[in-house]
Amino acid sequence: MQDQEQDSDPAVETPKKRWRFFRRKKKKPAAELTFLDHLEELRWRIIYSFIGIVVGAIVVWTFKDFVVDGFLIKPAVENDLKLINLRPFGQVILYMQVAFFGGIIISMPNIILQVWKFVSPGLYPHERKYIGAIVVFTSLCFLTGVAFAYYAIMPAALSFFVSFGSAQIENHISIEEYFNFILNLMLGAGLVFELPMVSFFLSKLGILKPEFMRKYWRHAVTLIFILAAFLTPGTDPVSMVILAVPLMGLYEISVWICKWSQKKKPDELEDEPDQENVDEPEQEDEEQD
Repeated sequence: MQDQEQDSDPAVETPKKRWRFFRRKKKKPAAELTFLDHLEELRWRIIYSFIGIVVGAIVVWTFKDFVVDGFLIKPAVENDLKLINLRPFGQVILYMQVAFFGGIIISMPNIILQVWKFVSPGLYPHERKYIGAIVVFTSLCFLTGVAFAYYAIMPAALSFFVSFGSAQIENHISIEEYFNFILNLMLGAGLVFELPMVSFFLSKLGILKPEFMRKYWRHAVTLIFILAAFLTPGTDPVSMVILAVPLMGLYEISVWICKWSQKKKPDELEDEPDQENVDEPEQEDEEQD
């Protein structure tokens, strides 16, 4: 009797009700998905992305001394820059910030994979089979941008900062400003190097066409130099040109990607309905009338 009363008591939470928030519903076919189903799928993709960031941050925190001393501070040491801490908990916040940004960089392939899994129900079968290759290519573009910012832009920018100005003034940079400069530059360059994949998406949506990109390439070059000047701090023209040149190469690659994405392949034509067969019943109905 007591067991039956406990089972019927609504105040007692069962394990299923308690963990319902963390339990995922069974997937439905793409044609049966509602707006709420898409929101549910988006929620889980965000959760999976956040879990990847947390795991990446834990990995970076485990090797925090090597990441900070042997990797991030190394360019400052090579250019004789003196870093100072101006806050009581400055270094604690610094290490937490490095772990968070490092977690984003490490987990970027997982984030890209979750994005593609979210949009995959709206793709054709012949497009879904390229998801693995696209995730790898997108991740390589991002990591290439991060590496390019660290090994090419940062040395040129720091060298300019050290050599510019009066010799009577010593350069003492706060660790907060220095690490904000490094981390924002690497993340910004990584995102900018995703230009080919952004062009691929816009081309698939019918928003961007290769003819448009060819026609307005001069305007694109101007925007590239403006973007390069925005991403590279200070007034250093060398680092701006170093970033602008590969961006122009990425723009050319984006044109070819747009052109390739709009080509109809035999397997793509099979997925599309035959327009002539669709129109025939309408013509027969008109003749009967």
